[in-house]
Amino acid sequence: MKKRLTVLISGRGSNLESLIRHAESYQVTSIVTNSLDAPGIAFGSEFNIPVEIRDRKDFSSLTDCKDAIFKAVQKTAPDFVALAGFMQILQPKFVEHYFGRLLNIHPSLLPLYPGLDTHQRALEDQQKEHGCTVHFVDSGMDTGPIIAQSSVEVLNDETVASLQQKVLTKEHLIYPWAMNLVASGDIQINERNVTYSKKALESAKEMNFKIKLGEQNGN
Repeated sequence: MKKRLTVLISGRGSNLESLIRHAESYQVTSIVTNSLDAPGIAFGSEFNIPVEIRDRKDFSSLTDCKDAIFKAVQKTAPDFVALAGFMQILQPKFVEHYFGRLLNIHPSLLPLYPGLDTHQRALEDQQKEHGCTVHFVDSGMDTGPIIAQSSVEVLNDETVASLQQKVLTKEHLIYPWAMNLVASGDIQINERNVTYSKKALESAKEMNFKIKLGEQNGN
């Protein structure tokens, strides 16, 4: 039976769409957003997926909004939760409740450039390589155990817009790839140690995705 995945969004939802279209061992069964204006809400209608909206403007405080988001996610009864451009820091109780079942895609090669404006920062530092990271979420800012990374070459005439598009193309490949293998049990986490089945390691090599050596443990 496919695992139930709830996806949290705040914006256009391009990674949400990729997760929906490339689902194999999971199914996106719910969408939760903190913005009534999020364009990604449209994917709920397109793919007949229920959408829970908890707009920040409807709450007197950010804490109340976050509480409502947490309850909305719990209501969807997910096996896993994926953050896909969700622009709100999660509460510790949210992270603790779903740790090991909560994933994020970040547009940099972590631990480089946690937080915002990653492409601009990479260009300012004259990086020759940039990319994206899928990781389990912990209570820090993009500090959770890394699952896999995909890199792109930064050209001399690169702009923020061109670099963002190159990285986004990689995001749309690596996020559902990771989610499928996590949902199938081929990628697992024990405390903070990420382990990979032989199938996952071979697939990562074939896709040219990077896995942290200290976290490899084929079986």
